[in-house]
Amino acid sequence: MSESEQIRIGHSPDSDDAFMFYALAKGLIPTNGIDVVHVIEDIESLNRRALNAELEVTAISAHAYAYVAENYALTPCGASIGDKYGPLVVSREPVSREDLAGKKIAIPGKLTTAFLTLSLFQPDFESETVRFDQILAYVEEGKADAGLIIHEGQLTYARMGLHKVADLGEWWHEETGLPLPLGANAIRRNLGDDKIRQITTLLKESIQYSLDHRKKGLEYAMTYARDMETDLADKFVGMYVNEYTLDYGESGRAGVRELLRRGYESGIIPNPVEVEFVEI
Repeated sequence: MSESEQIRIGHSPDSDDAFMFYALAKGLIPTNGIDVVHVIEDIESLNRRALNAELEVTAISAHAYAYVAENYALTPCGASIGDKYGPLVVSREPVSREDLAGKKIAIPGKLTTAFLTLSLFQPDFESETVRFDQILAYVEEGKADAGLIIHEGQLTYARMGLHKVADLGEWWHEETGLPLPLGANAIRRNLGDDKIRQITTLLKESIQYSLDHRKKGLEYAMTYARDMETDLADKFVGMYVNEYTLDYGESGRAGVRELLRRGYESGIIPNPVEVEFVEI
């Protein structure tokens, strides 16, 4: 490897991603000649960039992997996985799953795992893409019948007087017995095996550092926590930075494969997907 090689890592501006990348962002672990450049954008923007294989390493939705598998492999670490919890469908008035049929639902993007899971849960709805951190207000203002909530909104929606229609991670577990893989980290295949392993190991060390220095990691993550006090941010980080984040494990890997298989069988994903995880 050259003296210093620039590697761009894309991640979203939320507290769990910030927590994972704290050690790398602050230069707290040796990078052995890798100059890490953080590219911070919302998840749907990162999904779109991954379609063009722009970034060497990027957070993507597990759903988006179906469209980028040719150029990227999944790292075994860095995933956001919900075990019996996940994206929420919320509305202004209490409604049922059946009531969502034919309704307009604000979604954070068609490549998000949340959208794929919602489409499996309730195939009949009209979607409108709204930036993820504006969906709660969009629903509150009556611009959509319901909203599909990811990130911290999962913990703050009730403050706006909104009602939970369904927790898609809970529903997914009832359906499959598996955790729901939401976000993943993908690494570009053309980096070559040695470099892929080196960078993946670095990602894992960064996550481990934050888990070992949770208070400091959380303080850094709070700079990305929208409208959340420390206790709530701590809860959110705990939901999505856990044992699955260090390694998917067998159930996490099975969750990815089952999600993409069902997406294909239901006609949402056009081709069957061969899921490949980096081995380190």
